[in-house]
Amino acid sequence: MMNATRIALIMHKPLGAAFDACAAHILGRKPDLQVFDVEPDADPEPESERVLAWLRAGGVETPVLILCDLYGATPFNIAAAAQRRALEEGYIVHLLTGTNACMVLKALTDQQENPDSLSERVRQGALRGIVNAEPPPEC
Repeated sequence: MMNATRIALIMHKPLGAAFDACAAHILGRKPDLQVFDVEPDADPEPESERVLAWLRAGGVETPVLILCDLYGATPFNIAAAAQRRALEEGYIVHLLTGTNACMVLKALTDQQENPDSLSERVRQGALRGIVNAEPPPEC
């Protein structure tokens, strides 16, 4: 049986910590995730090494889902470099961008489920959470 998927947030500081606090507020418990808040002047190479070290600590048998804020930005580049190296070493690592609160919560609530489909379920959760809400009718 495969281990629960480990979740990392790699984002512009302080967004990862804010999502972590939001999830704790909603779930009523400390979320099981790792936050890597990236400073504006961060050097991507050591940051990528830090992510890779965290990833390796979980063992090759434990799948990982990395959530980033913006595709192509420094946090994404850090995550993508760590993912590339981890995949070469046989780890299972998925990377999603455009993270919103729905995605973080879906990842945390489905963390124990099938890791092969977790990234798609999280992506779909984000889409379902985007609603063009019309004003309520007057009473």
